[in-house]
Amino acid sequence: MGGLVQIFRGMGPSKLALMLGVAAALIGFFFFVTTRLSAPNMELLYSGLDLQDSGQIASRLDGMNVPYELRNNGSEIYVASSQVLKTRVTLAQEGLPAGGSLGYELFDRSQSLGTTSFVQNINRLRALEGELARTIRTIDRVAGARVHLVLPKREVFTRQKEEPTASIILKMQGGSRLDKEQVLSIRHLVAAAVPGLKTGAISIVDGRGSLLARSQEGGETQAMSTLEEKRIALQRRYKSAIEELLQNRVGLGNVRAEVTIELDMERSTTNAELFDPDGQVVRSSQAVEEKAQSSESEGEQPVTVAGNLPEGADASAGPGSLSSNSRLEETTNFEISKTTKTEVHEAGAVKRISVAVLVNGIVGEDENGERTYAPRSEDEVEQLQSLVQSVIGFDEDRGDTIEIVNMEFVPLNEFGDEDEDASFLGLTKNDYFRVAEMLVLTVVGVLVLLLVVRPLVSRGLTIAADAVAASTKQLTDATAGVLPGPDGMIAGEIGPDGVPVENLTSEGGGQDGLDVDRIEGQVRTSPTKRIAELVTKHPDETVAIMRNWLYQDA
Repeated sequence: MGGLVQIFRGMGPSKLALMLGVAAALIGFFFFVTTRLSAPNMELLYSGLDLQDSGQIASRLDGMNVPYELRNNGSEIYVASSQVLKTRVTLAQEGLPAGGSLGYELFDRSQSLGTTSFVQNINRLRALEGELARTIRTIDRVAGARVHLVLPKREVFTRQKEEPTASIILKMQGGSRLDKEQVLSIRHLVAAAVPGLKTGAISIVDGRGSLLARSQEGGETQAMSTLEEKRIALQRRYKSAIEELLQNRVGLGNVRAEVTIELDMERSTTNAELFDPDGQVVRSSQAVEEKAQSSESEGEQPVTVAGNLPEGADASAGPGSLSSNSRLEETTNFEISKTTKTEVHEAGAVKRISVAVLVNGIVGEDENGERTYAPRSEDEVEQLQSLVQSVIGFDEDRGDTIEIVNMEFVPLNEFGDEDEDASFLGLTKNDYFRVAEMLVLTVVGVLVLLLVVRPLVSRGLTIAADAVAASTKQLTDATAGVLPGPDGMIAGEIGPDGVPVENLTSEGGGQDGLDVDRIEGQVRTSPTKRIAELVTKHPDETVAIMRNWLYQDA
């Protein structure tokens, strides 16, 4: 242990700091690798949450002792993949996530004692808005919704009653948008839930600020509020009908259709009166018949009893003249047949239809398993054209055109439209990513051991071996029988007169004029003194050397 300390002392502050930094980095790296490999695979629990829902869910997960992660500024919560379904069921029982809106549970939190009618009305309005928002969010492609209701209070001394209104803002998932039928269903849903609310008094806006439904429109007619929307709707309907019909013959995905409709944008009113001279009709008929009769006598008739009796003889039988006159007049009035016609030509009538259909040929495989292609016959193309004409109501006088082209489709795999959810050997894409991540971390760990840890350990062992060898050499030199020179100096050292001291060994004889007794005393004391100093200064290295000697002797 003392030798290792001595090695660290000999490395210097800079090398020691560098070595400590590398060691700390290695410890952190292996801690990260161990934590990453042992951590559970986190899977998305909920996304698109507001801060209120995120806080409630996080608090509930803490109470359930379920580890979780908040990402994307708190709008996404991840938990272990093995606990996703169980956690969702548990949170759903408690009404989480609530979408940031409160429903009728608002009345469970309030205190009825001391609550005014104004507060109760406000809570009722908030609860109704929250429940409607929750219901709208259940529609596909709707990520969030907010509902604002205006329920006017009826005044006591007024005859006019204000109608309730509503405003709805929708947050869609990604770039999707609702079609007119879905917008109309939302309006009817809200209108049916609020007493006295009409569909024409509901406005709907999406997250982009686009007006999906404006107020004061007729309920059913708002789906075709503009001519452009009507044209697009007709084109989509014809396109879908053509593709669905032809796919039954050519196969799924082997037909593409595009429909272009030109609408008449002019609006006119025509009034006409038509007279038919050949169509005479008796309007009235009148007939007048007159008859007149007169008689004249030449004298007066005598007055007798027979003349005054009813059965008496005619008084005019006497002499005179008799005359009569008759007239017949007939008037007939005839009426000529007249037709009054008023025609209103509304804008939006179909003026012209153009259809382009692309049909794939017959695709198969030969004996070698290679893909083959064969074009369709002309008779089959003509039959397909007849079907398209029946779908769109083809009118040649109107200028309708239909083009059907038989061409080879590019395979889907060349576009990269493969099934991302397809699994191989029971493993999904996420599992492959997890395995790849573990392999990468393992390879990096092995490289760190081979390229960083191993060189450092080898370098440390080399330094320790060099230090032990140096200490061994010093002790060997001290005990190898080197004799001191004059005045107790070791041979080779510079004397006081500037002349090197000659080497004197125990084996070599002394020179003339030397004090043999003094030299023998120095020989006995000088090696012992040097060994004592070396042992005092380097006790650990001395022990190591002695152990080495003992092992060699053994």
